[in-house]
Amino acid sequence: MATISVEIVEPPRPPGPLAWLRENLFSNWFNSILTMISLVIVIWGSISALRWVFFSADWTPVARNPLLFLVGQYPRESLWRVGASLAIVSFLAGVSWRQWGGTMRAFVLLYAAFLFIGVFWSPKGETLTLPMRIFLASNLGFILLGYLIGGLKLITPRLVVIAWALSIVITLMLLNGFSNSPILSHVPTGLWGGLMVTLILAVGGIALSFPIGVILALGRRSSLPVVKWFSIIFIEVVRGVPLIGILFLSSVTLPLFLPQDVRVDLLLRALVGMTLFSAAYMAENVRGGLAAIPPGQEEAAKALGLNNFQITILIILPQALRAVIPPIVGQFISLFKDTTLASGVAVLEFLAIGRSIVQSNPAYVSKQAEVLVFIAAVFWIFCYMLSYASLRLEAALGVGER
Repeated sequence: MATISVEIVEPPRPPGPLAWLRENLFSNWFNSILTMISLVIVIWGSISALRWVFFSADWTPVARNPLLFLVGQYPRESLWRVGASLAIVSFLAGVSWRQWGGTMRAFVLLYAAFLFIGVFWSPKGETLTLPMRIFLASNLGFILLGYLIGGLKLITPRLVVIAWALSIVITLMLLNGFSNSPILSHVPTGLWGGLMVTLILAVGGIALSFPIGVILALGRRSSLPVVKWFSIIFIEVVRGVPLIGILFLSSVTLPLFLPQDVRVDLLLRALVGMTLFSAAYMAENVRGGLAAIPPGQEEAAKALGLNNFQITILIILPQALRAVIPPIVGQFISLFKDTTLASGVAVLEFLAIGRSIVQSNPAYVSKQAEVLVFIAAVFWIFCYMLSYASLRLEAALGVGER
């Protein structure tokens, strides 16, 4: 009886580093010349940038005004409220690390590194006092405490999400205070500023624009004419107007239509304008995901006896949101950067504080580049964190895989 030999063919191994360089960068004389020229430019640019950052640049405006960059003109005697909000964030960050690990671990470690840097910040100018430094160091303990408590059986991911949502409300109540309270006196938002305001606008805009955008996307596909046309008109009108125009409308024009005794807070007006603007773009992103769902999904759900609400919430919407994670996160990143436009309506966000610091001291005018580079670096860190979280979430959900 003849035997049949089966030859096992293994997939080719990836080329080594030298083979990859030879194939991609030095495949012919022209590519070799381009590679060498590009390498020289990159090395020269990197050395020049590092020399400027560590030897030529004067970071005095940044080193002497840490509190202005962080909280603006927020009353210094009420900074304990900011500290209490920071303690809540540190505790919940530790709990989230224990519950989710992965991406949250990287975020928490980066957050802990910033706290560590704050403890040893330069002692020049309006510096962080010794109690502030001790409190920043204690936040590392809050992270550890949250990590330990996050391992308890009664702590679930859903409970952590609810706690984060409640923390936003508690933080705003702490920072704003109440009119007739002897302990939490009211602090006008005109005194708020810096990175604190930027994060409030970004987090508030993201948290509010997402559900509104989902509702608008569903409304645009609705069979009810009133709901459908209202959604279409809102989306198209808002998307056809620049954000700065929306901010001016919400900050300048809106009070003209309100009674004289009704005054809407300036920061709240800016937040509403940014939320509505972002919601219109969010609706189109979600609508693209809804359109990508095959009709057979809805037909199969109806065959199982599900009603329209159950089909939308349990079948269609989760798949649509999963498919459009990249554009949704891109919209969040864009919204975070667009918070700088709030300075056009007298909101002292992070960039506006940097400009005011430069303009307040004639000696700082020549150091404007250092301030702008510092602000750009902070924005890059936050935007990269969002992008990194998106990549990890896509990998966990298998976005782009069949």
